Amino acid sequence: MPSEPAPPRGPFDVAIVGGGVVGCALARRFALAGAAVVLMEKAPDILDGASKGNSAILHTGFDAPPGSLEAACIAEGYREYEEIHARLGLPLIRSGALVVAWSDEQEAALPSLMEQARANGVSDVAPLTRDETLALEPNLAPSLRASFRVPREGLIDPWSAPLAYLTQAMAHGAEVLRGCAVQGGTREGDLWRLDTTRGDVSARLVINAAGLYGDLLDEALIGRRDFTIRPRRGQFVVYDKPAAALAGHILLPVPTALTKGIVVCRTAWGNLLVGPTAEEQEDRATAPLDHATLDALRAKGEEILPALAGHDVTAVYAGLRPATEEKDYRIKVHEGGSYVTVGGIRSTGLSAALGIAAHVLRLAEEAGHGWQAPNEVAWPRMRNISVAAPRDHESAGNGGIVCHCEQVTRREIEAALSGPLPARSLAGLKRRTRVTMGRCQGFHCSGPLARMTAGAFDTPMAGNG
Repeated sequence: MPSEPAPPRGPFDVAIVGGGVVGCALARRFALAGAAVVLMEKAPDILDGASKGNSAILHTGFDAPPGSLEAACIAEGYREYEEIHARLGLPLIRSGALVVAWSDEQEAALPSLMEQARANGVSDVAPLTRDETLALEPNLAPSLRASFRVPREGLIDPWSAPLAYLTQAMAHGAEVLRGCAVQGGTREGDLWRLDTTRGDVSARLVINAAGLYGDLLDEALIGRRDFTIRPRRGQFVVYDKPAAALAGHILLPVPTALTKGIVVCRTAWGNLLVGPTAEEQEDRATAPLDHATLDALRAKGEEILPALAGHDVTAVYAGLRPATEEKDYRIKVHEGGSYVTVGGIRSTGLSAALGIAAHVLRLAEEAGHGWQAPNEVAWPRMRNISVAAPRDHESAGNGGIVCHCEQVTRREIEAALSGPLPARSLAGLKRRTRVTMGRCQGFHCSGPLARMTAGAFDTPMAGNG
């Protein structure tokens, strides 16, 4: 017999579609404002779309278009991350960045880029000669011409941050529906009724944070789209941990009209990465790796840091950015203030997420929405998986190390499989713990991990019976 339909959920004050970093930040901001929030994500776990692959950099927005919404949201997002990261147990490695010129043309562009930074409120940029640059980063190729320094650029954990935002939202009553795809919806009076794969969901305000599918969701719910997503693939090469000693700063190129270019930097987990590329494609769901492109990335990295030639590659990966026809964000209020599109959040979404959330809350309040904020704010703390602070394997009672490459303990895995937002997939567990993401790529730990996760995932690991 067919199963009974799920009972309706709601009405909520706010329904957020999309569990990427922006959706998680929106859930936090509206829950802290006192709204009854539901976040819906079609994948088994959060961060499974554009947010799963990025450079893990907290940008100041020095190179954003001055006066743009993107620049404003990055600046506000950076400030709020600085204010809250310690209370949520999130890392911030203040590495600083160097924008390095390798040709006469690039060197000539440095003064205008510094003026752009100052126009964006990043006033502490400082020019450096070739010799001054090499004194800071002696492993750079000596063919560089000049650079300037952006002191406040930093490295963060791009997965623990949105997990913290959503966990804090849940501590204030937000509900999360995973495996919940929105198939359509109608507005009836002052309520939206959303048709989802987990039953009907009703809400007074709907926020489209669907990332790579944002334009399609607009079309399904409000019957039109103001932009078209053009997926932009970025491929990365990750070097083994010893390579991280080769660069202290984030090494940035002079950007082009299309892309910020190839970055070389440490990660919050002690590796060194090179990337991303910028390749437009039609496919919104997958980001295939191309061996020739990865070889070119390695060559580019070794051109910037020649000593990289002696280091091993641990992993390669690719992500998709939800680019559109325009560079700026596509954030707009529709349907009498009952629907907000948050689209076109390209490569800067990690840095801008908190600022985007604050901006959208202001738009909602201007449209007449309002709630009573809680008297006290809960501050859940994330387990640290970065090199910025002591790790769990350094403390007693951790149950032993399961993943030796990344030094992930049994206690960390068990914690990630429980709590208010447990991992529902191997990918989700990786993002919470770094398990299987080291030099052996899970060769040694997959067996015990399969046994530990039996019954926990929607799609079981092979061999967990």
